[in-house]
Amino acid sequence: MIDAIIIFTFILAGAGTGFHGIDFLPSDTLANINVQNFRWVTLGVGSFVGLVAGLIVQNTYRRIEANVRALPIETILGRAVGLVFGLLVANLMLAPLFLIPISDDFTFIKPLTAILVSIIFAYSGMTLSDTHGRALLRLINPNNVESSLLADGTLRTASAKVLDTSTVIDGRIQTLMETGFLEGQLLIPHFVIQELQTIADSSNDQKRVRGRRGLDILNNMREQYSDRITIHSADYEDLHTVDAKLVRLAQELSCTLITNDYNLNKVANLQQVEVLNINDLAQALRPTYLPGDALEIKVLKEGKEASQGIGYLEDGTMVVIEEGREYLGKQIIVIVTSALQTSAGRMIFARHEAIATV
Repeated sequence: MIDAIIIFTFILAGAGTGFHGIDFLPSDTLANINVQNFRWVTLGVGSFVGLVAGLIVQNTYRRIEANVRALPIETILGRAVGLVFGLLVANLMLAPLFLIPISDDFTFIKPLTAILVSIIFAYSGMTLSDTHGRALLRLINPNNVESSLLADGTLRTASAKVLDTSTVIDGRIQTLMETGFLEGQLLIPHFVIQELQTIADSSNDQKRVRGRRGLDILNNMREQYSDRITIHSADYEDLHTVDAKLVRLAQELSCTLITNDYNLNKVANLQQVEVLNINDLAQALRPTYLPGDALEIKVLKEGKEASQGIGYLEDGTMVVIEEGREYLGKQIIVIVTSALQTSAGRMIFARHEAIATV
């Protein structure tokens, strides 16, 4: 709604300027033209110029709004106070200037100086607030422990997270939210939703299932965490890939990008965007088994070597069991003898200790 108001206002302003601006032309010029027809021409030109200006202002407004929404509340408060303080200092300094007598030919210097000084001090106040603004929290509420920690820089607010398509389809992001390990607001760009819809409408059965799964997960997350999920309307017509748009959005909002895409992870890191990869998290959370640890595992198939049996842990780790072939199809207790990390993943070697049929 606000976008339409901005654009419509500029169109009206441009049309009015074009329609009535002709009255300021010299009378000699007006005498040589058809004023009524020319007035409609200038109205059209003014409307077009107003439309272009309105689109520019609307786009700028949306970018500023997105940046402001992504800022922590203490940063906004600090900058607001810094702005007011800067303008106050500027006015105090300018007061003696207006008392100085000046020639009528140079009266424009006073308002021009006032504008420039106000802009400089306002900007300086906002800049200083970014460095020292946290100390204001102590002045506002000195008894608040959280305010003191924020003011000292010991405690930091959680950054917003931008989700990509692979993360939504994967579904583990919902589990992370349920467990409470993921903090901050989650931004779902509109172009990610469009990509999910495109995948869901695909003629390929597998892609269609994945797309619908992603949309279902997204709907469930919005229902459960409506206060933390935000659909972001940003789009970048100059960029043609979703990955490039995600990186641009994360840069503009200073957000963290969550993805399972290896290539997107690398590209984002190259452009100094903070990335959280759920696959890396899952890898880091895999349990560590040391020689002597006991495991309960089902022997699923024969190994390459004679008498070997193969089983798998819940995370997919392959366990090679010595003398395990004879227990094929049975649940047994094994003792870890060693572990091997390869490029294809982790492999555990074990020997059987006891049998527990299932």
